Amino acid sequence: MILLIFLFYFNKNNLIDCVSFLTNAENPDPKVTIQSLTIITSDRPGLVIPIPFDPNVRSYEFTLKKGIQYQLKLSFTVSNNIVSGLRYMNTVRKIPGFILESTTVMLGTFSPQNEPYTYKLEEDTTPSGLFSLGEYFVEIKFVDDDNKCYLEIEYDFQITQDWS
Repeated sequence: MILLIFLFYFNKNNLIDCVSFLTNAENPDPKVTIQSLTIITSDRPGLVIPIPFDPNVRSYEFTLKKGIQYQLKLSFTVSNNIVSGLRYMNTVRKIPGFILESTTVMLGTFSPQNEPYTYKLEEDTTPSGLFSLGEYFVEIKFVDDDNKCYLEIEYDFQITQDWS
């Protein structure tokens, strides 16, 4: 009897290992590649922030005019498998340590395809108050339902009185 239980247990474990190996081989992790972020305004042509950019360069990646309407367009590809619950997370700081705005947007579930997906976020307005001018620090993340992070970048930009 003990021998039968041992053989059953041994065979069951082998079967579980085989099924797990086959499942992993057939269902690779999804791969999401963020290609670009584009800032769209009515005053100027779209400002494309290419990904990846050099995070070691400490200069303003771009300048925005205070009080303008803008929209962010995301471009990304999905390969290997379906990505479930992809989220865009954005944190903006004016002073290090002090969060001005924190946003999480559910982009959705996407299947693999050769053509890039594009997603436009809702229109927003740049700050326009008395203390709005100056440098802003941004952290962006793209995370799925399994909390797998596909991209995490930090950059800074400047808000000015005009487009100069």
